[in-house]
Amino acid sequence: MSLDLRAFRDALGRFATGISVVTTCPEGGEPQGMTVNSFSSLSLEPPLILWSIQNNSDCADVFAGAAGFAVNILRDHQEDVSRHYASKGHHALIPGTFRRGATGQAVLDDCLVSLECEVWRRYDGGDHTIIVGRVLEMASHAAAQPLVFFGGQYRHLR
Repeated sequence: MSLDLRAFRDALGRFATGISVVTTCPEGGEPQGMTVNSFSSLSLEPPLILWSIQNNSDCADVFAGAAGFAVNILRDHQEDVSRHYASKGHHALIPGTFRRGATGQAVLDDCLVSLECEVWRRYDGGDHTIIVGRVLEMASHAAAQPLVFFGGQYRHLR
């Protein structure tokens, strides 16, 4: 059986996802971030989440050596934030748009949810690395709406 990879990618795009920016503060470097939609919850006990990064991403080395990170789930008005950190070479966090969280990780301003994590495990995932994080701190804006991605476009819940 031969799988048409373009058709496979298009089929996966029919799954609506939230959008997040994963941030980290590398040892001796500037805080970095990248847009992902590969974020998922994993476990309540212990509190674990996961996300994946493409192995040839220009951020792969930064996250490969990171001991921790934050997942910043974007609100419906943050499409510009998503687009910025999705662009190749635009991963240094913009001064004045984030704070250091309780764990020292960079937490973006005005997000729907921010989860500060320590790296729990990394797994080979084909052309991606799956990163599992143990959640240590959390902030949430319960009344806000999420930014959603579906069919190759940003969407808003109504």
